[in-house]
Amino acid sequence: MSAKESVELQSLQRDAPGIVRLGEWLFRHRTVTPVPLALALLGITIGTAPPSAALTLTGVGLVILGEGVRLWGVRHIGVISRTRSGRLGPLVASGPFALVRNPLYLGNIALWIGFSVSARLIWLAPLVALLLALEYHAIARWEEQQLETQLGDPYRQYLARVPRWIPTLGSRAVERATAPYSWREMLFSERGTLIAIAVGYALLWVKFHV
Repeated sequence: MSAKESVELQSLQRDAPGIVRLGEWLFRHRTVTPVPLALALLGITIGTAPPSAALTLTGVGLVILGEGVRLWGVRHIGVISRTRSGRLGPLVASGPFALVRNPLYLGNIALWIGFSVSARLIWLAPLVALLLALEYHAIARWEEQQLETQLGDPYRQYLARVPRWIPTLGSRAVERATAPYSWREMLFSERGTLIAIAVGYALLWVKFHV
């Protein structure tokens, strides 16, 4: 066992039961936990910045970036990303998962920051990022504990090789990137998020024009 792997396992073992239980609860309810954020973006008008092309382009650009990361990740992980149970899928170490362990969560954070900017609530964007970072960190801790139990040594080796949040770039990671799912399967699996993005922008338009 490498020194880095040993540190990761000790970190998992030190996790307080509270954060693990919280992570499990948040994982099971992750479909509804963003609802308060959505309501805030649609309902809050205090501190709204004046409209500008730069603000619009920045917001849309962040949403496209976040969804692009999600699409890349879903193409490699498949429909298991949509599970509503405590079941976690097999170890996926290709594509973005070769660079960082939680690309889908990073994509989600970029999406929500983009919507905050699109809603012209610049002051709210850092709060949204912080809340989501705390939520996804708890979920990731729970997932890591579950995967370490289910997958054993292969996952421990993955922990030693790939960081949790800060992507690592290198030729070795790129060489591992193979896509097992077709574009059609990817888009079908991601249809809910794509629809939510379209609905979100439609509601923002209503907020500012009706």
